[in-house]
Amino acid sequence: MRIVSLVPSLTEILFDFGLTSEEVVGRTKFCVHPKNKVQDVAIIGGTKNINIEKIKSLNPDIILANKEENVKEQVEELMQTHKVIVTHVETLEDNYYLLKNLGNLLNKKEVAQQFNLKIQEQFNFEKAKTKLKVAYLIWKDPFMSIGRDTFIHHVLQDIGFENFFANQKRYPSFELTDLADADVIFLSSEPYPFKEKHVEELQKIYPNKIIKIVDGEAFSWYGTRIAHIGDYYQNLVSEVLKSK
Repeated sequence: MRIVSLVPSLTEILFDFGLTSEEVVGRTKFCVHPKNKVQDVAIIGGTKNINIEKIKSLNPDIILANKEENVKEQVEELMQTHKVIVTHVETLEDNYYLLKNLGNLLNKKEVAQQFNLKIQEQFNFEKAKTKLKVAYLIWKDPFMSIGRDTFIHHVLQDIGFENFFANQKRYPSFELTDLADADVIFLSSEPYPFKEKHVEELQKIYPNKIIKIVDGEAFSWYGTRIAHIGDYYQNLVSEVLKSK
């Protein structure tokens, strides 16, 4: 089976399930995990600007896409000539079934189940008794956060925090003055590459708030990525609670 993946997290799943570069024949330039394996796979553009002719030249049996990460018109064009599976992952339950369904499709049921069990274990630790309100920042100029219908929102909830923008949808923009009632501010390492200098800038505005850089992949990459982060969630929650 020849597969082209249009999504970084889906590419990682394929290799985690044991597929080889002879089976995964195309990927985006943002597909960076696992590094030692994706380097042998042809790049077919970015998630939003795929090279359709190059994809067709790879003669894939299946193309894996995502409702949010890929452009609808491009995916629909590929659907006219190829089998395209469009994924949509908003919750951790969605993620469970994504892995299960891909496990069934690729004859990797056992591996998929092992990853699902490992992911469930990542959330099995003592949470704070009182939920802290976390403003999770994904972009700057304008500042943007995440609403209740995002994967990040559900990860935040499952590690014991409350999303400060839970009353909004998708990726709301806001002013820094809007964060006055937030307990914690997380600056994600992606898609905007927040750095320590941004922490320092925000700390001047909110000297008494907990402001931290967090691993964007741990919060926004669905699929098998969560199984690779070790005790990241537990350590993060512990650090925040100690700082409070």
